[in-house]
Amino acid sequence: MVALLASGTESYGYGEGHDRAPGPSAGTPSGGASGSTLTALATASRIKVTQTKGSSGTSAKPLAPVDPNWSPPACWYEPVSTPQQLKDAVDRLKKNPNGHLVPVTPTLSWGEQLMVDHYEKGTAKNGSGAGYENYNLGKDGMFWRGVINPNRRNDIASADCERTMFWQNARTLPDDKHAPTPDVLAAYAYNRIDVPQTQVELKPAVKSTVNAPTWVWLDEADFQEVKVRAELPEAGVWAETTAKPIALHVGPGTSDAETHPSSGDCVINDDGSIGAPYASGEAGKTPPCGITYLRATNGRPYRLKASITWQISWEGSGGSRGDLPDGTFETTQDMAVQEIQSVNR
Repeated sequence: MVALLASGTESYGYGEGHDRAPGPSAGTPSGGASGSTLTALATASRIKVTQTKGSSGTSAKPLAPVDPNWSPPACWYEPVSTPQQLKDAVDRLKKNPNGHLVPVTPTLSWGEQLMVDHYEKGTAKNGSGAGYENYNLGKDGMFWRGVINPNRRNDIASADCERTMFWQNARTLPDDKHAPTPDVLAAYAYNRIDVPQTQVELKPAVKSTVNAPTWVWLDEADFQEVKVRAELPEAGVWAETTAKPIALHVGPGTSDAETHPSSGDCVINDDGSIGAPYASGEAGKTPPCGITYLRATNGRPYRLKASITWQISWEGSGGSRGDLPDGTFETTQDMAVQEIQSVNR
């Protein structure tokens, strides 16, 4: 039996003196005082992620995209503050000018005077667009700011969300390519898909015989799809990403072997299983999924590889839907092969 286990940034200185200051390394997202997220790390996302279907727990592991050139978004914009929260943050600065500066981009923070001029008095600052009167108090909406994907914080593309914190009316998305549209949330959810531990049955389990096939199969009950939902409630946008298992690939770990089928790709059956369980009397038959070793091991076992391919699709708010690259996870198992001919039992 093979156990298949599926495979902060920076606080920022740009205050009154326009000095950049190193900040803490990325870690658990943290926020500012009084429930405000204005002083949160650049990687502190408000996206709510929920696994809605499939097993989880300590044995669950993330998938790796089959396409090595694909990656989730490096950054995006999110609502970060109500008008009152922004005013409260600036009021705290007025009382304590040496306190937390207010990040206005993932890498840029402003002190009291810049915040007052831009968000209270309506004076545009540093090419940041038109300012705001009295923090837009009384208006229906939120201020938005860029967020960096913690898995890509060292990627140059993470610098693409440096727009100064801006206003967005309620129940609308920014007209920006880095807006958190459903496809962006779906790709974000991809990184949060954890597939459960899966047991792949082998017969023989750990020792095979030259020219006698090893049967490989996976029961339907161990081959369930996984769903992960990502949503931004304040923006009214969501996406649910589904990982559906579609195939098992077996690799014998040596060129002196034949796989069944020859590609090593064992497709899913109509009932959701893969391959077929070995039954007594079938030792001489070719399994629908398996391996026949042609040479015995000599003190050093072969490393049998087994990987499951998961097909990734998504659907989201507004009737949107699409596909993402397949995911996979691979594990290995030692297989000893003997010369003596014997019948599987």
